Amino acid sequence: MIEIEASILWARASDEVFTDNRYSRVHRWRFDGGVEVPASSSPHIVPLPYSSADNVDPEEAYLASLSSCHMLTFLAIAAKQGFVVDSYVDRASAVMEKNAKGKLMVSKATLQPAIAYRGRAPTPDEDEALHHAAHEQCFLANSVLTEIAVVPTSTVTQA
Repeated sequence: MIEIEASILWARASDEVFTDNRYSRVHRWRFDGGVEVPASSSPHIVPLPYSSADNVDPEEAYLASLSSCHMLTFLAIAAKQGFVVDSYVDRASAVMEKNAKGKLMVSKATLQPAIAYRGRAPTPDEDEALHHAAHEQCFLANSVLTEIAVVPTSTVTQA
């Protein structure tokens, strides 16, 4: 078993009433290595100035986590199969909508990795198999209800 920890830190400002729902949602995420990330609710959910567009919101972090997990799993599988990856850039996106219970959820995430290889690049069939295996082995993909589509945007081979 692996245990994971994060600390979420928020405090009400002394001039905020709180019960009027006019309080800042800005907070910090602190991780075990000491890194702190400025966080907030999404301005799509809670209007400015009670949120911060400059900070990471939970929905963005969720999407980034799905993308990062897929990438890390993909890189491990590609390396084991002898492919040399020079770069991996994903422009991931997600859709939020109501589920069958009428609750807002991240219903679909689309990963769009552009990958550059050194030497031999995978064939289209090998590429599909690599991404399928990465999706099947990704810890987060195995933990969520969100539909995750992987649509590679390009493969570049460098000599």
